[in-house]
Amino acid sequence: MQAILAAIPIIIILILMVGYRWGAARAGSAGYLTAFLIALAFFGANSQVLAFAHTRALLLSVDVLLIVWSAFLLYQVADEAGAIKIIGEALPYLTNDRGMQAILIGWVFASFLQGAGGFGVPVAVTAPILVGLGFNPIAAVVIPSIGHGWAVNFGSLGSAFNALMSATNLNAADLAPAAAVFLGVAALLTGIMVSHAADGWSGVRRLSLKAMIIGFVMGTTQYLIAAAGLWNIAAFGGGLAGLIVSFPLAQWGNKKEEGSSHKLALRPLLIALSAYGILVLLTIIILLVPVFKDILGKTVIQVQFPQTITSLGYITPAGTNRPIHIFTHAGAILVYASLISYFIYNRSGLYQNGAAKRILNSTLKSVMSSSLSIAEMVAMAMIMQQSGMTEAIAQGLAASVGVAYPVVAPWIGAIGAIMTGSNTNSNVIFASLQMRTAELLSYSVPIILAAQTAGAGLASVIAPTKVVVGASTAGMVGREGEIMRSMIGYTTFLLSSISCLSAIAIWVWK
Repeated sequence: MQAILAAIPIIIILILMVGYRWGAARAGSAGYLTAFLIALAFFGANSQVLAFAHTRALLLSVDVLLIVWSAFLLYQVADEAGAIKIIGEALPYLTNDRGMQAILIGWVFASFLQGAGGFGVPVAVTAPILVGLGFNPIAAVVIPSIGHGWAVNFGSLGSAFNALMSATNLNAADLAPAAAVFLGVAALLTGIMVSHAADGWSGVRRLSLKAMIIGFVMGTTQYLIAAAGLWNIAAFGGGLAGLIVSFPLAQWGNKKEEGSSHKLALRPLLIALSAYGILVLLTIIILLVPVFKDILGKTVIQVQFPQTITSLGYITPAGTNRPIHIFTHAGAILVYASLISYFIYNRSGLYQNGAAKRILNSTLKSVMSSSLSIAEMVAMAMIMQQSGMTEAIAQGLAASVGVAYPVVAPWIGAIGAIMTGSNTNSNVIFASLQMRTAELLSYSVPIILAAQTAGAGLASVIAPTKVVVGASTAGMVGREGEIMRSMIGYTTFLLSSISCLSAIAIWVWK
């Protein structure tokens, strides 16, 4: 009974978003209010419990939103300069093979965009390019949607992974390796899925070797970067490595059209990519060079919380929030990169009058709604965690699912992402629940959390909110249902693969 009561806020959000098509911000308000009332009425939450839950929520929200805001700022700085358009226009000229064009644009470039910006950008940018190349509009949305799913967790400069760490108070060294392995396998499989979506089984037979090479390079690069502690640029680095290795692979066996004299303009392309080169350089300098890390890392926000206890006896031990290092935070590094990139693009003559104002307005417009929904989801999750509601759900899951939990874990993350439209929100809502259930069952917490965030990332691409964005950019408004039906098979296969991987990791290698 307690587990069912505790799950009501999550169920309400699912019903409102999927059944009634409410937005995440509106549904998040309902979920938050429901959690507040249930914690107060049925779980013995007192004023102290609720006060500290909200304080924790505020700190966690700041930690997560710093990356969301600054990641979109960098994207807008590059987009206003025409950098994204330059990169996108350069790719189709590398090959005449439609399947390879789908791989380059709908998988590799979409993954690069997810690593650098995310928030619906990969599909919004690449779907119109694919339509322009003659792809069916449904395929033009399906290909990049499936294609960038593997990069969502470490994408958006690590916003979802940062939420995973913040919600569980665990560090990157514990969580990144397992998550990167799971998503590396997903990267390999995603290339095959994109080949099939673009050109059926003939495309799979023709392009599987190239897709496997690219997937291996992207997945391995992401793993190496994440394991080195640079998790905020792991997906970006994987996508960039994919772009680099794709150039020669696209030429391999490619028959150029007679009379084609088009040459790739290298200088504009290098200038377009400069913002992301600066980001990589700054991240390495600030996080890996001791003198910079020590000087900039001195300003920290960290609060000591006392033990709290509900009237029903649920105890939250004393502890601290995950430290927020103001000047070495991933969000701060993104701001530095944005400022330097703006200067470079401006000196290169790529901006028109009023560019700075347009960049700021576009950034604010893009992040306001998602920021509100994230803050509401965080507050709901912290109330549930502090009042014992999360514990009740975890005990219910442990008792009902038991040994099969590793198989179920990715699907819990997937449900969270589909209902909220976000890997980040799914991690905020379910990460502490997944961690506690793993502890109760004596399973590896990093592996279960890897399954959570991998499942959430791969399933986030079929969230109704994201499908609507993709459909609108490809001229498919009103046909969102067809797009979702086309993606369900691919997403189910990828999630099932993560379930198998999770089960093997727990049952065989634990």
